[in-house]
Amino acid sequence: MSAPRRLLADGYTVPPVIAGAWQLSEGHSARAIDRDAQFATWDLLADHGCDTLDCADIYTGVEALIGEYRAARQGRRVQVHTKFVPDRDMLAQVDRTYVTRIIERSLSRLRTDALDLVQFHWWRYEVPGMVEAAGMLRDLQREGKIRHLALTNTNAAVTGALLDAGIPLVATQVQYSVLDRRPAAQLAPLAASRGMHLLSYGSVAGGFLGEAWRGAADPTGDYENRSLVKYRLVIDDCGGWAAFQRVLDALGDIAARHGVGIANVAQRWVLDQQAVGAVIVGFRTSASAMRTVQTLGLTLSSADHAQLEDVLSALPMPVGDVYDAERDPQSVHAGIIRYNLNTQPSG
Repeated sequence: MSAPRRLLADGYTVPPVIAGAWQLSEGHSARAIDRDAQFATWDLLADHGCDTLDCADIYTGVEALIGEYRAARQGRRVQVHTKFVPDRDMLAQVDRTYVTRIIERSLSRLRTDALDLVQFHWWRYEVPGMVEAAGMLRDLQREGKIRHLALTNTNAAVTGALLDAGIPLVATQVQYSVLDRRPAAQLAPLAASRGMHLLSYGSVAGGFLGEAWRGAADPTGDYENRSLVKYRLVIDDCGGWAAFQRVLDALGDIAARHGVGIANVAQRWVLDQQAVGAVIVGFRTSASAMRTVQTLGLTLSSADHAQLEDVLSALPMPVGDVYDAERDPQSVHAGIIRYNLNTQPSG
């Protein structure tokens, strides 16, 4: 089964499933990366039309790993989306030299002459310089070093301001799932009206939206990786473990009717939402990739959506617009975020 592609910009399409790589960054998990197994997993996805990888300048070691993959797979089509995330403590000093240095470093790590998509983030809206930094990225785009510009973890108001400033944004990467539906309120309608798409991470909540957690007792103790820590906080925002189990039951019932997994239903639900262009899913094994390939052929009926809506409409959500809770330094969500990773020389 091959992926039906979605148009982000003239001449540029993406598959509905993009392979994310946050879970491969140093410090994310105690599990070591099996380089050959990872490359084989990306090969399998590409064989099914999912030829796009998502990384970031601040995912320590990941741009270099993808650069090795591209070098090892010369002749294979591989699109790579990265990010430009200036350090929070450096925002007031961001200038053209800083922006150019980070972009040139990504080009070198990824072993390419032009970055397919650069997703821009600005940690503190109250610090001036965001629009100017976006304009510097636009200048690098005009020079041919960047093909397309996007945002990541940016609320609707700031997204609109950047569009109004003339920044040619084609997409924005945000957390979106049956548990976190914040993009639906403001950002998705804005994106739809301005020709942008949402590239949605968190569609399976770091693996919580899967059979292994259905009917399981509320876990205690430490989690295996930072993804599980992050998405457990989202579960708490949505009413806690008992409410989460009701979501899993609804997803599980729908999955059984279609002969797929809970994760497939969760991913397809996000893909069916307004302005969504793709879901971003992390993979470490070919087996997990093959399970996700089933999402490509899954269609949810109006009855499926209605069943989910009955459960979801009763759930609370993280407060505010997209990434507002995570941006608040007093929020519990801020506790797992690392703000100054571009100062590290890794890669």
